[in-house]
Amino acid sequence: MSFELLDKYFPWLVFFYGFILLVVLENPTLTAAVISRRPEALEWLAPRRKFAWSCFFIGGLWSLQNLWI
Repeated sequence: MSFELLDKYFPWLVFFYGFILLVVLENPTLTAAVISRRPEALEWLAPRRKFAWSCFFIGGLWSLQNLWI
């Protein structure tokens, strides 16, 4: 894998990681489903909320920069 290919796909991976984690953490229905099935999973996910927001914005800006340039 070349650096150019890695630079093309890595920002999208970061963006979608943050997006998916935020969809689960910020949606009350999905959060309730996680709590009902595996309560310990939310204890693992909740501290990563700030990291998910960071990945969402940084990955999004990085992807936009790659599209623009």
